[in-house]
Amino acid sequence: MIRVLFVCMGNICRSPMAEAVFQDMVNREGLQDQFFVDSAGTGDWHAGSTAHPGTLEVLTRHHISYDGRARQVTRDDLDAFDYVLAMDQENLGFLLRYGRGATAEVRLFLSYAKEQGRVTRSEVPDPYMDGGYDRTYNLVQPGCAALLDHIRMAEKV
Repeated sequence: MIRVLFVCMGNICRSPMAEAVFQDMVNREGLQDQFFVDSAGTGDWHAGSTAHPGTLEVLTRHHISYDGRARQVTRDDLDAFDYVLAMDQENLGFLLRYGRGATAEVRLFLSYAKEQGRVTRSEVPDPYMDGGYDRTYNLVQPGCAALLDHIRMAEKV
C-alpha cells in the first residue's frame, strides 16, 4: 500500500482539496486498493473541522466528494507515509525540521508538476485569506496528476 499525505497550514483548504482530487484520480484509475490518501495541517486550530466551504464548493463543482475532518500532522506520520507533500515552503520547512530522520519522501507538492512542465509555480497559495479556491484547484489538479505519474513510475503501479 502506497501512503500519501498532503499538508498545509490548517488542513481545511489546500491539503483536503489535494487529498480529494488525488483520491478521485486514484479511484478513476482503479488503483484505490493500492493507495491510502490523507491530509493534515501543521497547526491544530482547525482540528475536527470540515473543509472550508470554498474548498467544498470547488470540489462539488468538479464532481469530487470529500467528507474528511482536519487534523494536525504527527511525527509518526512522517514515518508511516511514503510521500508527504507540503503545499508551500513554510510548511515544508516545518515538516523537514519536525521530521528529521523520517523515512517519508518529504517534498513540495508542486515539485513533480514543475519538473514535468505542467506548472510554473513551486507553491500553492493559501486561498483562506483571498478566496482563490479556483486558482488553488487549477494548481492542485495538475499537481495531483504529476504526482500520480511519478508514483506510478517509481513504484511500478
